[in-house]
Amino acid sequence: MAWHTKTPAPSTGPESSGLWLTCPQCSRVLRDQDLATTLRVCSSCGHHLPLGAAARLRTLLDDGRWIEHDAGLASTDPLTFADRAPYRTRLQKGSALTGLRDAVITATGAIDGLTIEAVAMEFGFIGGSLGVVGGEKITRAVDRSLAQRRPLVVVCASSGARVMEGTLSLVQMAKVSGALGRLDRARVPYLTVLTDPTTGAVAASLAMLADITVAEPGARIGFAPPQVIAQGGARLPRGFQRSEYLLEHGMVDMVVDRRELAPTLARLLRFLGATPPDAGASDPPSSSDRAAADSPLDLPLA
Repeated sequence: MAWHTKTPAPSTGPESSGLWLTCPQCSRVLRDQDLATTLRVCSSCGHHLPLGAAARLRTLLDDGRWIEHDAGLASTDPLTFADRAPYRTRLQKGSALTGLRDAVITATGAIDGLTIEAVAMEFGFIGGSLGVVGGEKITRAVDRSLAQRRPLVVVCASSGARVMEGTLSLVQMAKVSGALGRLDRARVPYLTVLTDPTTGAVAASLAMLADITVAEPGARIGFAPPQVIAQGGARLPRGFQRSEYLLEHGMVDMVVDRRELAPTLARLLRFLGATPPDAGASDPPSSSDRAAADSPLDLPLA
């Protein structure tokens, strides 16, 4: 086919020139500078644009400050996997794009004075997929939450299991779910925030195990893509797998605008019994302060 007759590939995200961005829902041209003040929510139609893991923590945690844990953990490519590109190359590209070594940031911070353990998933790193490193970091966050009896808040943004790690990635569903079971038995509060997208293995495990499940407006939430489900002949209702549909059918507890998310989480944490630390406790360090004890570590197995 000649180049001039080819149909352009559909856009996979908002078009941006670096200074301006087109809203994928209403097509309004938005300034990046304005989006910074609205937390990347379109001021015209309310569409929630993607938000990276570090930016997410800055919007939720007091003064945008936290201490990061286990930043040095990185995959060793246990299966020496390659498809269109070697897995190690994909890891390098993901790291160059996001500045992270994997798709999960775990941190200690505070929301309205309430100290929490926080987990944020970075979709820009291989689709936010859950692999051995991600599962280990989340499990360690659960352990810290349990040891300190601090609430755990997880922000999900994931395409599911990391297929490049095969069965090892699927094991993380059981590993993380088991850790969350211990947290539940200890009656330590656990909240999830489901963002666009939350799918696959993450939706089938940690995303749906919280005491209270919050979702952003319009977020895609589900195990399999609608087009895959439709192949079986099922007629899917309008808005299927969107957060509003799941709220209507009891799968999530609240749909909350991103701009109201931090105060909403603070109210929910207090409702679940969270209290501020003692007045003499020190504030969380700056987000630029990487935990010195978290030296690089490779994890080949679950």
